[in-house]
Amino acid sequence: MARRAAGLGIATIGDLLEYLPVRYEAFDQDLRPVAGLRAGEDVTVRVRLDDITVRPTRRRGLRLVRARVHDDTGRMVATWFNQEHLARLLSPGDELLLRGRVGGDGRREISVRSHEILGGGGSEGLHTHGLVPVYRATEQMPPRRIRELVDLARPLARAAPERLPAWIRARLDLPGAADALVGVHFPRSRREGRLGRRRMVIEELLVLQLGLEAVRRSQAAERSAPELRATGAHSEPLLAALPFTMTPPQRRAVREISRDLAAPVPMRRLLQGEVGSGKTLVAVLAICQAVEAGAQAAVLVPTETLAEQHLRTLDALLAPAGLAPVLLTGRIPRAEAERRRMAMRTGTAPVVVGTQALLSEGVSFDRLGLVVVDEQHRFGVEQRQALAETATGREGAAHLLYMTATPIPRTLALTAYGDLTVSTIRTRPPGRSPVETVWVRDADREEAYEMVRAELRAGRQAYVICPLVEEGGAAEARAATTEAERLRQGPFAAFSVGLVHGAQPGDQKRAAMLDFAEGRTDLLVATTVVEVGIDVANATTIVIEDADRFGLAQLHQLRGRVGRGEHPGRCLLFGEPQTEDGARRLEALTQNSDGFRLAELDLEIRGEGSILGLRQAGPTDLRFARLSRDRRELAEARHVARRTLAVDPWLERPEHALLRAAVLRRFDTLPRLLDA
Repeated sequence: MARRAAGLGIATIGDLLEYLPVRYEAFDQDLRPVAGLRAGEDVTVRVRLDDITVRPTRRRGLRLVRARVHDDTGRMVATWFNQEHLARLLSPGDELLLRGRVGGDGRREISVRSHEILGGGGSEGLHTHGLVPVYRATEQMPPRRIRELVDLARPLARAAPERLPAWIRARLDLPGAADALVGVHFPRSRREGRLGRRRMVIEELLVLQLGLEAVRRSQAAERSAPELRATGAHSEPLLAALPFTMTPPQRRAVREISRDLAAPVPMRRLLQGEVGSGKTLVAVLAICQAVEAGAQAAVLVPTETLAEQHLRTLDALLAPAGLAPVLLTGRIPRAEAERRRMAMRTGTAPVVVGTQALLSEGVSFDRLGLVVVDEQHRFGVEQRQALAETATGREGAAHLLYMTATPIPRTLALTAYGDLTVSTIRTRPPGRSPVETVWVRDADREEAYEMVRAELRAGRQAYVICPLVEEGGAAEARAATTEAERLRQGPFAAFSVGLVHGAQPGDQKRAAMLDFAEGRTDLLVATTVVEVGIDVANATTIVIEDADRFGLAQLHQLRGRVGRGEHPGRCLLFGEPQTEDGARRLEALTQNSDGFRLAELDLEIRGEGSILGLRQAGPTDLRFARLSRDRRELAEARHVARRTLAVDPWLERPEHALLRAAVLRRFDTLPRLLDA
């Protein structure tokens, strides 16, 4: 039994009592007499068994269990499908509760959906009467068995620890911990079930918010940071050379970041914005301010390929400012890499671009003042805390600026990114062409290919994106390679077809991307290695194979690879979704170009993933709360967390002792969170 329960994450009695129902089935509160039943009704009846038999049917594999039953008002027949064991389990004279639908052929007959054998005690009707909880279950541990185990554990709910002090419960009108557990598993009304769940959701979110506030406070209190004040020496020539003016949201983000950099407290800020909203320019102006103050800036990216692309972008932007960024990756020859590390140590390299290896042991800066982290969604709270510990300079902690082109829903920003302050750029700079998005069925594939060929004949370029169907580089390479060869031999034989994927050697990958960027390749077949950082203005069409396999945020990122020049873009989504969620994603993308709205939809469809760690989708590490649903509870928990820390900054009062312990358990990898 313990092994079966472990498959559901249940290891202790506490886990069992905190394993919440996903919904309730509403059965009649009042039992119905047999004589008063009408055809087509869903009812619960209390009867006594007369006899029971198993009957074969003409359908292969289908056997009927039929029982004659009665109560004081009449007799009827009860039928089960493929449950022969009941003939051995039940005996004449047994008293039963039966739940099911009454037949419509004029006879009193009930098709049984659930039943239970009555023998006295307080658990009668557990499966058939009132509001019956339904749990996420497995074949080895069905909902019926979970209900029985929870019922056995019910008396122990009274021992549930009460982590919420009385003032919080009173303020938010919450039941106590024990009452919440009993109410959520054995509700006498839907309101009682909702209140029980609400109590558990708020407690979970409150612990999370207290921890995140403690992270922010500890980062600010433990170490000072260099005060990086702007002089305009580098930023003014850069701005004067721009062929456009900055948008108001860009200017607002620049002001927020500039104010943080000039403070003696380490900046921990997230800069989020749509694809092509101009985040890079904002980050470059922050780099200029750091260098103007005599400090160095490092730009961290997740891959070496992306680092090289960033170097080209920064080279062009920083040239008017008189700054030349230095690249440091594993591909740099040893002697040249050592020369560049020496420049970093002596401060003659003011701007450095590379992977996170820049902050590894043996690599040092003279005066590191700012670290810009691109594609920060690959970092969880724990990883950001570790980075903050590593990113130090001669004058203390470096300022950290995280960037993402994946818009973050407000609820997620308050939880997974609650250790950061947020700057948002919602508008796109003028001149970006619109992107038409079309969902293409297999029957229309050739017509879609002709659209792509027409663009290529007009001198423009296109991408074909293959999904990562399995884990591992080899599978990714096979999918992309096979498709590239098919297109070369078939629909695009008249054009130059390139190939790039994550399993290629670095030289091949760089050469393929360079050929496409410089127009020597018409069509680039790729995996999601091109999701970010690729900027080819002449690319106007992107084809995404098996698009329903991708998340909405990733599809929106890929769509942002086209329409970056003077010609309008087109995104063709090829897919035959096998799930409702897959179809919802494709429909949403064709109907919406707002990345922030799509991010909210993605949260609803895919869930929040890991809040504190790295996982971005799939099972959440929140046990009770769902951010797409519990927005009100999150706001309440955030408000209460701030008020709690205002009156008891280190949770030292006796009434906060259990809350403190819960925070430290939840954030066990983050040291010194609540040390005074």
